[in-house]
Amino acid sequence: MALLDSQICDFGWKAPSFELADPGGVWYSLNDLMGERGLLIVFMCNHCPYVIAVIDRLAADARVLQEAGVNVVGIMSNDYDAYPADAPEAMTAFAKQHALPFPYLVDEDQAVARAYDAICTPDFFGLNADGDLQYRGRLDDARAQADATDRVPELVNAMIQIAETSEGPAEQTSSMGCSIKWKAA
Repeated sequence: MALLDSQICDFGWKAPSFELADPGGVWYSLNDLMGERGLLIVFMCNHCPYVIAVIDRLAADARVLQEAGVNVVGIMSNDYDAYPADAPEAMTAFAKQHALPFPYLVDEDQAVARAYDAICTPDFFGLNADGDLQYRGRLDDARAQADATDRVPELVNAMIQIAETSEGPAEQTSSMGCSIKWKAA
């Protein structure tokens, strides 16, 4: 697994629309998912040790954001034929195990990951209510530490700022994680 950093935020970049289904066949569009005060899109998967290390904190932070009017969605774009731990049935079990309070969608053809230029898992895209990118940083400063009691919740802080002002913080630390597992061309 290659360790990669996400890209620096391209403030104001307009999020491309998409339609994806969850493993149960329920379809969602970008417009359906947009919250009253913004949307957090998380490119993630089930097997990445970086996702596994933060998933319970992400679920808790998602609840905080949802209470603030910011919706959250997870998107799994890995080639699950090559990585069966990321297959749709495994996504359902993963979401249940970690009590994810947001839809977890399958990017079967990887078109959404490509349109967003997703780099790693997790890769966070914080959008304001107009669908403009305002955050492309990390979850928090605890990284993959098991004990994250003294963490700074950078993503929550940024998304609350975006919900209140429509603008993200100028200073952001990129996320890091495993590379997206692209299908062979």
